[in-house]
Amino acid sequence: MTQERPSPAAVSPDPATPAAVVTVPVRRFPVPARHRRTLYVLAVLALLAQMAFAMVTTAVRQTPTIDEPVYVGTATVYLREHSLRFNPEHPPLGKLVIAGGLAFAHPRLDPAFEGDQTELGRSVLYESGNDPWRLMLAARLPMIALTLLFGLVVLAFARDLTGPPGGLLALALYAFSPDVIAHGSLATLDVPAAGFLLTSVWALWRARERPRLHLPLAGAALGAALATRMSALPAVPVLLLLAALSVRHADGRHAGRWGAERPATARSLRRAAVAAGAVGLVAVAVVWAAYLAVDPRLRWTAPDTLPALHGLRALAVDALPLPRAYADGMAVQFGFEDSTFEGFLFGRHYSGALWYYLPAAVLVKTPLGMLALWLAGTAALLAVPRLRAAAPYLLVPAAVLTAAAMTGSRDFGVRYVVFLPVFGAVAAACVTALRRRWADAAAAALVAFVAVGSLRTFPYYLQYSNEAFGGTSKTHLRLHDSNVDWGQDLGLLADRLRERYPGERVWLVYKGSGVPAHYGIDAADPRTVPQDRVHGLLVVSDSSVAKAEGRLAELIAGSEPIDEVGHSITIYRRG
Repeated sequence: MTQERPSPAAVSPDPATPAAVVTVPVRRFPVPARHRRTLYVLAVLALLAQMAFAMVTTAVRQTPTIDEPVYVGTATVYLREHSLRFNPEHPPLGKLVIAGGLAFAHPRLDPAFEGDQTELGRSVLYESGNDPWRLMLAARLPMIALTLLFGLVVLAFARDLTGPPGGLLALALYAFSPDVIAHGSLATLDVPAAGFLLTSVWALWRARERPRLHLPLAGAALGAALATRMSALPAVPVLLLLAALSVRHADGRHAGRWGAERPATARSLRRAAVAAGAVGLVAVAVVWAAYLAVDPRLRWTAPDTLPALHGLRALAVDALPLPRAYADGMAVQFGFEDSTFEGFLFGRHYSGALWYYLPAAVLVKTPLGMLALWLAGTAALLAVPRLRAAAPYLLVPAAVLTAAAMTGSRDFGVRYVVFLPVFGAVAAACVTALRRRWADAAAAALVAFVAVGSLRTFPYYLQYSNEAFGGTSKTHLRLHDSNVDWGQDLGLLADRLRERYPGERVWLVYKGSGVPAHYGIDAADPRTVPQDRVHGLLVVSDSSVAKAEGRLAELIAGSEPIDEVGHSITIYRRG
């Protein structure tokens, strides 16, 4: 690349005497393509490495969250007994991934165990001679690896849409997302289901060019999502319609490319319908394979407490070509939806569910720069002509899943919409398609803002809230449960009590699945004795503080807060 400029030797030294201007080439030295590729790969590796470090560090230090012991116990039963009898409300694939990690830890299972799935988790972690720290890390590591692989899907999808810069922007948002880091480092099912759904949508997008190769991959990924969490079911009709849309586009494109006659409308519609059916069949086959991997004989006895279904629910469950255990798991989920739970939002403790809970929680828990890039990317997706075709693929599945989650009965956290930062990262990459320097500069500044906020909250990703709502230390004032206090800091509490308050009397109200005594915490429940006997340290999980009533509310009101642990547990002193 050259640029013309005047030669100093060819210009007259006397300004009054004009001289002819002779131009000479000035050569610039652009970075060679192979070096650009190397730098790009290094940037990708750096982003994934910081994400891996954040997740592993978090996984090592956190005690079991409320849901994890159930999944770990069920995965152990998968390994030792090949039985489906526990945790039917969630399909087995995610727990099979957990079992893959547990296989290296060789967990022991009491053959005489009798009890429910909650008691099973406690038995495996604390009563069967296993090391709970080692077992939990073994269960979490496969989920961390899967979360990192989904980062590559985010990168590839965004690159397909916008090119390498967009891919890097999308990966950066994904890798610095506090919600993805927090839940991707746990042995839970939310991030795997979201990642499989995005993988399916990406394959459907690529099927617009090569349907025969990518439609089976889309079906397999959709089946993996369905075999991980039943909350993926509302996306099925959307993805089947997208499969048909991709085939219609491929038919038209190939006809135009080869000069062939465009297929008749009826024939093209038949091909599209067959393609959608094929994707559905592959997805169903993957779900069946997940159950058969646990128990090739599919032994299953419905639990006595299985809710009875009527009307459309019963018809929908019976019509699905899925294993009976899956159908009965759906019945359990419907039973949950018919129950009434307690919630907490912006200081208000309430019963039931608020339709606006999830949008409000997302507003609190999502970095401000990320929110801005989601909006800007969505606008670019709709405004740039060459990107508009991708809008149904990125926006419609996320919108349908969000609407379904908003109608749920459990206001427990943004983990129910953790697909938003996954899909949103790809949508945000579309700002790079604007080809404006100011847009690129603004996007880079917003990504840096997200990165700084994410790094500052380390290692308290689960408790994160953005700067507009006071940051991570203030999250417990506005949200509860898996947004801030999911039982993960019991080990930190044990360390704090040993270091700062040795020998003091401890009263504990803990919301979680861990066993305090196992971590060396000698404490009693203050709600079981008269109030005048409660003296010393009163330790309360912030979720319990948020919903405190009656005796506990009186105890807190008569105590002085003196310390906090992990931004999720408050220590009070009572005289």
